[in-house]
Amino acid sequence: MEALLDTQVAIWWFENSSNLSRRVSAILANQRNALYVSAVVGWEIAIKVKVGKFQSAELIGDMPGFLEREGWLELPITLEHAVRAGLLPLHHRDPFDRLLVAQAEALNLPILSADRGLDDYDVRRVW
Repeated sequence: MEALLDTQVAIWWFENSSNLSRRVSAILANQRNALYVSAVVGWEIAIKVKVGKFQSAELIGDMPGFLEREGWLELPITLEHAVRAGLLPLHHRDPFDRLLVAQAEALNLPILSADRGLDDYDVRRVW
């Protein structure tokens, strides 16, 4: 399976949180899956650390190493993704989530996310 991770999913996995659904936990644990982490996830986590909403200098200090250890793939933000995100209907006001939706649409990937607000877009949300 190929899928794109939402920021909260990446954080919960890092924290070994029970907030993850069983389905998503199984997907994340399966090393055969091709799981993508957008550059926007790193950006959002860095902001959350900076403003005190997330306490993990460890994760933000070695995000590439964390992705490598998990076997996850880094997904850069392209100009196509940015333009697509800007043109999306304003169902969801969070710019980070809108960029994830744009990337999922462009690459035809489902998004691993608990955020039901993503259901208003033409993407498959897995939870």
